[in-house]
Amino acid sequence: MTASTRWRAWLVGVAIAAALLGGALLARMGPALSLALTLALPGAESWLAPLHAEVLVEEMSIEAGGRRLVADLYRPSAPRGALLLVHGLSRAGRRHPDLVRLARLLARQHRLVLVPHFEGLAAYRLSGREVAEVRAALRALAAQSPSIGVAGLSFGAGPALLAAADVPDLALVASFGGYADLRDVILYLTTGIHQFRGRRYVQAPEEYNRWKLLALLVDFVQDPRDRRLLDRIAGLKLADPGADTGALEADLGREGHAVRALVLNRREDAVGTLLAALPAEARAAIEQLSPLAAIPRLSGRLLIAHGAGDVSIPFTESLRLAEASAGRADAVILETFEHTRAQSFWPTLDGRLRDGRRLLRLADALLAER
Repeated sequence: MTASTRWRAWLVGVAIAAALLGGALLARMGPALSLALTLALPGAESWLAPLHAEVLVEEMSIEAGGRRLVADLYRPSAPRGALLLVHGLSRAGRRHPDLVRLARLLARQHRLVLVPHFEGLAAYRLSGREVAEVRAALRALAAQSPSIGVAGLSFGAGPALLAAADVPDLALVASFGGYADLRDVILYLTTGIHQFRGRRYVQAPEEYNRWKLLALLVDFVQDPRDRRLLDRIAGLKLADPGADTGALEADLGREGHAVRALVLNRREDAVGTLLAALPAEARAAIEQLSPLAAIPRLSGRLLIAHGAGDVSIPFTESLRLAEASAGRADAVILETFEHTRAQSFWPTLDGRLRDGRRLLRLADALLAER
């Protein structure tokens, strides 16, 4: 064999190896690439649709401690594993357009996806019963698939993580835009201040979020009259932040005034004192619904993601969750994402490219077979 013949044979061998490697890489990363593209660029969904599995959507009912959860089950033709999605504070609940889109995208990648409607979260509440409801939904999903996981979004991540800590042998636990400690979230929503490992960040608080916070705290109040008044105030302010609620606020008792003072506070140095002034039951509920201490008990793969520009929950909360996992978590902070979705504009091309790599890694981990 001449030198030129050997050279041509070597080139052919390299081309074949590259083709095989490329095919293997496409088979390995293709689903993750498709998911990452559609998450970052919603317009890509239409032209990638022919490559995806068909999805049927069924409505089902789940028994949860004497209550019934209504849920949507997204069923692909050949499911491989199952995932429970826990929505955040949203009136639309399980039918929020972004959540419906995410559920369909995951189902098209051969995941059986269960999306219950959590009435408390849909009413901007955290009462604690959501944790039991997530456990009940996980049991219902386990009857459908031997390999299950759970992903909590925004304020739904807290109950999801707490419930997952009590369920052994989960394939996956994920938090997207979630929180570690409600006390830190309260500090952020009222003052814009958040910190991690000695580094301090300041961001102007979103004023509308104060009324979401008020609604969130209503169920922590024991006095029935104050609870009704605070619920009325929160409802009016969420519908119209300029609504005059002075007369209702004047009728509040001790517990109601303590919650109101915390929600309207703007001073960092006052937060600790105002939290301490809350009723003991409220302080206990805030601690019990903070999932940070539960992270070491989680089984399965742990995924954590957060948008750096989140105005509802600071990204530092996800950094705390990742730190508590002692290196187990695959955690990403996305520069070009807001709360749980991509921004409509690109702050920088470099940031979008960096986030593209992070999102591909996250999508690959999300779709990985157990």
